[in-house]
Amino acid sequence: MAFALLSACGAGNPSAPLDEMTADQIFARGEQQLAQGDQDDAAFTFGEIERLYPYSEYAQRALIMQAFAYHRDEDYQNSRASAQRFLDFYPAEQDAPYAAYLLALSYYDQIDDIGRDQGLTFQALQALRTVIERYPDSEYARSAVLKFDLAFDHLAAKEMEIGRYYLKRGHYAAAANRFRIVVEDFQTTIHTPEALHRLVESYLSLGLTAEAQSAGAILGHNYRSTEWYESSYALLTGQGLSTEVSGDNWLASIYRQVVRGEWL
Repeated sequence: MAFALLSACGAGNPSAPLDEMTADQIFARGEQQLAQGDQDDAAFTFGEIERLYPYSEYAQRALIMQAFAYHRDEDYQNSRASAQRFLDFYPAEQDAPYAAYLLALSYYDQIDDIGRDQGLTFQALQALRTVIERYPDSEYARSAVLKFDLAFDHLAAKEMEIGRYYLKRGHYAAAANRFRIVVEDFQTTIHTPEALHRLVESYLSLGLTAEAQSAGAILGHNYRSTEWYESSYALLTGQGLSTEVSGDNWLASIYRQVVRGEWL
């Protein structure tokens, strides 16, 4: 966080009601609760500063600390609400980048295995993009970029999982559609080589040899040293085909545009 936690104010009488304490004493109590691992209590305590001393110098700090305490308690919804409130009230303050980062983390830290609904992943990507674009020089931008790449990869993995599911059950057209999404929309992820190979498999199964050859050509140009190219090459040559662009399909267009630089 951009500000230093207060430690010299003292938490006052530990049994004193909050409404009988000064703003700095309440803040110190919240810090103490955080240090003791009582995140939920700390979030409540910081919130009381906003209620009791809304115009004090501690109100702004308490709000970002409340968001932090909620996040540490894995209460992501309330953490997000506090962070958003901070951004609404103090958009130009020093801790605005951290508030935006906490808001993004409230989505990102809920991303689970690829088998679950990916709505949170989309929301995390949007929030992380905000940190990157709005606060590019902040200390949180680099971390946001790394997390953005991981979340982006996560979405591609989900498409691959669904595509493999369809492919295994012989639903080749549905499988090809999923792998096409990876190639077109997630081409910077680690899943692109396998997606191209799975397209070769899917299109060969559908009898679409031109598309299969084009997928193999892109794979060979960009990922020749991978196992996926070796497998695709074996599949194609085993049927008397080559890894060359053939026909006028979407993959052939990608090859001409990206590999040969012929923008259509």
